[in-house]
Amino acid sequence: MSTFSEKTIRVPAGPHVLEANLNIPDEAQGVVVFAHGSGSGRLSTRNRSVARTLFDQGMGTLLIDLLTESEEKIDFLTRQYRFDIDLLAKRLIKIIDWLVSYSETDKLRIGCFGSSTGAAAALIAAAERPRNVCAVVSRGGRPDMALHVLSEVRAPTLFVVGGNDRTVLQLNETAYNQLQTKKRLEIVPGASHLFEEPGALETVASLAAEWFSIHLNRDESYPANERSCDFHSEQQSL
Repeated sequence: MSTFSEKTIRVPAGPHVLEANLNIPDEAQGVVVFAHGSGSGRLSTRNRSVARTLFDQGMGTLLIDLLTESEEKIDFLTRQYRFDIDLLAKRLIKIIDWLVSYSETDKLRIGCFGSSTGAAAALIAAAERPRNVCAVVSRGGRPDMALHVLSEVRAPTLFVVGGNDRTVLQLNETAYNQLQTKKRLEIVPGASHLFEEPGALETVASLAAEWFSIHLNRDESYPANERSCDFHSEQQSL
């Protein structure tokens, strides 16, 4: 059994370098990049808890901050960057391109786990990189901030929303209807936006692990070096 032992790395994203934690288990099924929202980060307890569950199910994880340290400081004071979805999406796309070429991940299918505004960035990245982003999970996300691309998303997409997070639930329901790919909306009863209630985050992690296990795992008939997404079979099951 693989040991959960993260490697701290620096990922180039255009002119910037982003801090990240990479963990790839033996015989990984895929790799999931985390795109978090405002007030969170690669070291957050919630993200790391979900990442550990994914790792235990055979998924590699990349926990990364989409903003530089200086940008984080500015955003804390001004809120300048947290709703700049275009910037967040461009950074995430650069990260995905890096994963495609990095020696430890270049044979793995890629999934995106987005929370809050990070979910919007993940959906835009999925639309922009349809051969590379093979599955998306949104936790309490803001897919309404990516409405303009939802019809272009081909990656199977799971929305997970707290039952008590009513405003965000309504936004997710509207966005869900715009998706034209394989999709699922899961409501966690009694959970709030941050899934802080007992067992709520564990439910999110379990749902995400199941979704990624299904959609990142290559069929045995695929050649070992084939990592691009195959959505033909997904569309057949809609």
